[in-house]
Amino acid sequence: QVQLVESGGGLVQPGGSLRLSCGASGSMFSMYTMGWYRQAPGKERDLVAVITSGASTNYADSVKGRFTISRDNARKMAFLQMNSLIPEDTAVYYCYCRTAWGLEYWGKGTLVTVSS
Repeated sequence: QVQLVESGGGLVQPGGSLRLSCGASGSMFSMYTMGWYRQAPGKERDLVAVITSGASTNYADSVKGRFTISRDNARKMAFLQMNSLIPEDTAVYYCYCRTAWGLEYWGKGTLVTVSS
């Protein structure tokens, strides 16, 4: 069982920045694939960014060049740096983990609101 806890959401003006953090339990964190998904009101949950155990990254087209995913294996944490935020980025952001055995876990989510 892996527990994920997100933090860092909040209200930000368009053009601003936020950094989301995700802390994970478990002793095999360095082997996990970590990711961030988001779900806007009335919409499906979509992939934002993912980082593998080898630090390869992949991003949704809508956030390329603005968001950066990273990880700190020693601290068992994943991060999402979000820059140049736009109102369309407003959503609940969920931390995601897939273990080496294919088990998937989700955090409870953190709300990001981009509004003036």
